[in-house]
Formats: sequence, structure tokens, C-alpha cells
Amino acid sequence: MIPPLLHRKKISMRKAIITDIIAALFIFLFVYAAISKLIDYQKFRVQLGQSPLLTAIAGWVAWIIPSMEILISLLLITARFRLIGLYASFTLMVMFSAYIVAITKFSEFIPCSCGGVLQNMSWNQHLVFNTVFTLLGLIGIFLQADQNIKGNLRATPSFL
Repeated sequence: MIPPLLHRKKISMRKAIITDIIAALFIFLFVYAAISKLIDYQKFRVQLGQSPLLTAIAGWVAWIIPSMEILISLLLITARFRLIGLYASFTLMVMFSAYIVAITKFSEFIPCSCGGVLQNMSWNQHLVFNTVFTLLGLIGIFLQADQNIKGNLRATPSFL
């Protein structure tokens, strides 16, 4: 039988590992997406301009989205700011998902302004992908908040 204190430490360690994996997945996703958008900035900007929901603000959005993705990645790297980064990741994924739902329900022309391999997904596949990451964000929030409450906040993430 495992002593209760050791059992709690094992559970805390598992939660920390799961949170690290979730943070690493978001970092990979956001850095990849931001770099893809910035490398082919003109195409990204034009595609945003073709969106019936974003036409008027496409120039701003074309800079804001990759900037936010990079900023959120930086928040996720540091354990001190990871919870804020997870909230931001969750919020961004909800916004991306809401945009997909709105554009597919209320527009006949649906431009894809995604970069890299994500542009090869259908809108339904993209919505499923976003839903999975949204749920991962929610799980990460609960696990990280629990770690913060219990004082298990580490100075550096274990995946670095």
C-alpha cells in the first residue's frame, strides 16, 4: 500500500506532466500557426480581407492574431504565467471555433486564412480540431489551477 503523502505527490506529478504536455501542444500549435501566417503574410492578409466578417479590420487582424499566438506561447513557457496562458489559449480557441461556426452558417463564400497543414482541413475537420484543443485548454486550466492552489507552482516548466 502506498502511503497517502506519497500517493498525493504521484497524483500531483501526473497532473504537472499532463499540464506540461498540454502547454507544449499549444506552444507548438501557436508558434507553428504564427510562423506560417507571417511567412506568407500577404496571402494571409488577402484571405482575411475576403472574409465577410473581417473585411473592414483584416489589416489589424492579420497582425494581431500571430502576435497573440506568440504572446500566448511565451506565457505558456513560464510556469508562473502558465494559467494565464491556458486561459488565453482556451479563449482564442473558442473565438476561432465561433468564427468557423459563424462563417459556415452565415456565409456562402468561405475563405481559409489558416496556414500550413491546417489549410488542408475541411471546415468540419477544423472545427473538430479546434474543439479538441478547446477541451485541452479547459483541462489544462483545471489542472494548473489545482497545482497553483496546492503550491506546486514550479519556477520552470519540466518540458524545457
